[in-house]
Amino acid sequence: MEDYLIKATAFKGTVRAYAVQSTNTVEEARRRQDTWATASAALGRTITITAMMGAMLKGKDNLTVKLEGNGPIGAVVADGNAKGEVRGYISNPHVDFDLNEKGKLDVARAVGTQGNLSVVKDLGLKDHFTGQVPIVSGEVSEDFTYYFATSEQVPSAVGAGVLVNPDHTILASGGFILQVMPGAQDDTIDQIEKRIGSIPPISRLIKEGNSPEEILTKLLGEDVKIHDKMPVQFSCRCSKERIEQAIKGLGNEEIDKMIEEDHGAEATCHFCNEIYSFNEDELQELKSE
Repeated sequence: MEDYLIKATAFKGTVRAYAVQSTNTVEEARRRQDTWATASAALGRTITITAMMGAMLKGKDNLTVKLEGNGPIGAVVADGNAKGEVRGYISNPHVDFDLNEKGKLDVARAVGTQGNLSVVKDLGLKDHFTGQVPIVSGEVSEDFTYYFATSEQVPSAVGAGVLVNPDHTILASGGFILQVMPGAQDDTIDQIEKRIGSIPPISRLIKEGNSPEEILTKLLGEDVKIHDKMPVQFSCRCSKERIEQAIKGLGNEEIDKMIEEDHGAEATCHFCNEIYSFNEDELQELKSE
């Protein structure tokens, strides 16, 4: 099944909801980053939530998420936009541990329990919106829940999960974001909290073949109104032209050093690990331009 997300409301519009299947997207990120299981879970959860946050934007708006704890994986960075395109990378991909006491991948140990979660939104305005909160658990979903409540003042429930095969490929990945709007009744919130506590983990629901629509029905009941459905995919904006512009920005002196000392240049994209090579003639052309 192709990855996609849905936007919905429930309880007469007082609850806004998003759900996504992101298995293929996270697998592509894992393949490009060569992540081990626990690192894959941390990166996958972050990418999955970023995809849904991107769906909250409009037009050409985009956002960048950075989860930087004191754990061994270092920083986890993800970009998303309103088109369902997302990408991400992790500082130290080769991190894995034994399962935690709950029998799950020990993401909190990998991320760390101290540090910050920051979100930068480019909404096409002069200044970007930036929000930052401290990490509260390192489990990723709980950290984003705290971010929404604290930085955006929107009471939210965020869930994201990743199951990894023995060969490190991604078996299942998905997530949801539920947000309480003004006017929501207390009993509505109570119902949602009970449902969240009673359903299986989101990754298991995806593994069992539940669609995003079915997941929201389990979370919110039958009164779910779907407003939009959109594909989700790993997509990187890097290109040789972008790298050329970056090299030009270094100035002729630096380009001369590349030619004389290295007889060329090579650059690797953090997000997709695509390698761009430039020979001496190409560098000379960039210098002359």
